[in-house]
Amino acid sequence: QEQLVDSGGGLVQPGGSLRLSCKAFGIPIRFYDMAWYRQAPGKERELVARITRGSSTNYLDSVKGRFTISRDNVMKMVFLQMDSLRPEDTAVYYCNAAQSTMTYWGEGTQVTVSS
Repeated sequence: QEQLVDSGGGLVQPGGSLRLSCKAFGIPIRFYDMAWYRQAPGKERELVARITRGSSTNYLDSVKGRFTISRDNVMKMVFLQMDSLRPEDTAVYYCNAAQSTMTYWGEGTQVTVSS
């Protein structure tokens, strides 16, 4: 069964770090662009970071220089290293795999940045 399982969220103080992980099952992610999205309460889901099949990356302006997306096609995993976290980064973070005909979503992992 094809699925994405994301993990690594939690409660962290402002300025702290977290590393999110996404494991793919039954999905050959080497053929997919991979991304992390987030959704805060009362807001629309937004793209945080994307890494293409060719490993090109792009980031939401507000996370540039703080977040880093990476992928391991052999392990079928994608990571989001989040540093210098801010309260406004608080959201549920979702892993995404996309190609022209198929899209998959993880179930989400909660990130809370608070003192």
